[in-house]
Amino acid sequence: MAESPRTPMTVDLEPVQLVAADGAATAESRYGRDLPPETLCWLYEMMVVTRELDTEFVNLKRQGQLALFASCRGQEAAQVGATACLRKTDWLFPQYRELGAYLVRGIPPAHVGVVWRGTWHGGLEFTKKCCAPMSIPIGTQALHAVGAAMAAQRLHEDSVTVAFLGDGATSEGDVHEALNFAAVFAAPCVFYVQNNQWAISVPVYKQTAAPSIAHKAIGYGMPGIRVDGNDVLACYAVMAEAAARARAGGGPTLIEAITYRLGPHTTSDDPTRYRSQEEVDRWAARDPISRYRTYLQGQGVWSERLEERVAARGKRMRSELRDALFDAPDFDIDEVFTTVYADMTPGLRAQLEQLRTELSRPA
Repeated sequence: MAESPRTPMTVDLEPVQLVAADGAATAESRYGRDLPPETLCWLYEMMVVTRELDTEFVNLKRQGQLALFASCRGQEAAQVGATACLRKTDWLFPQYRELGAYLVRGIPPAHVGVVWRGTWHGGLEFTKKCCAPMSIPIGTQALHAVGAAMAAQRLHEDSVTVAFLGDGATSEGDVHEALNFAAVFAAPCVFYVQNNQWAISVPVYKQTAAPSIAHKAIGYGMPGIRVDGNDVLACYAVMAEAAARARAGGGPTLIEAITYRLGPHTTSDDPTRYRSQEEVDRWAARDPISRYRTYLQGQGVWSERLEERVAARGKRMRSELRDALFDAPDFDIDEVFTTVYADMTPGLRAQLEQLRTELSRPA
């Protein structure tokens, strides 16, 4: 049986960058920056408001209002840029750090908050915005994204799915299986890896011996591309290209967005135990928001009025988030057990009784 011809794949180690660290436009010519001024301003607004809400979520956790929270501070450009170019009918399959993507997609922050309060359903409202619920298990959402993409293929829909992953997820078997299936069946799926340099306390150089995460695409026979994840315009352009390719039947793409997690892995983590302040400061100097503000100023798009409007929206949304979550009623703990099967099993019944006994004890 003759083998199908395969096109050799290569990956450029130099990330695509449209806005340099100092806010100046780069010499990159393959990708355009010619977005309307209102879109340029909107991207800035989404990034700033994402950081404002991220700060409020951390505050709520510190005040005992959330069970946990995973900050996206420093990754706003990677998330906002990659999501902003997609159609509203394109499905997102997030992990747990995609606050910027949720905001762009129009998911109310309070709906994100109830997930972090431990609500049993994990965010039913997400699906109304073509976004799967958060995936806490590492990498499992990649398989879901490919399955949804293959379903769209068979239904002759032109939607694209995006699997949001961290660098640590690329060490998981589920991600390998998802990449392989997507490539073999030319599924309209984009794998978007936010390489924030640390998988909890494990640095990226201990995750792979490959030259980059994007190089993994070569083994699956799909395009791989690296992009500056702190450059919102580059993330927008690279994702737009990958989505268009998938929509046209060209199959999946693996994108590696090079960024940095400025905060802890989650609010239960102490990053000072495994990384230096010097490293954090070095990446903080490449902050995606201040970089993009400088770019907008150079393009004559930024204004004091824009800054005031964005600040006012951030303040308002923080207040609305706090009002919705602070001392919100807890859900009925019985629902964790009663909604699993039509008839509760003896094992679940015993667990429920054990939990009720535990909760009835004096603090």
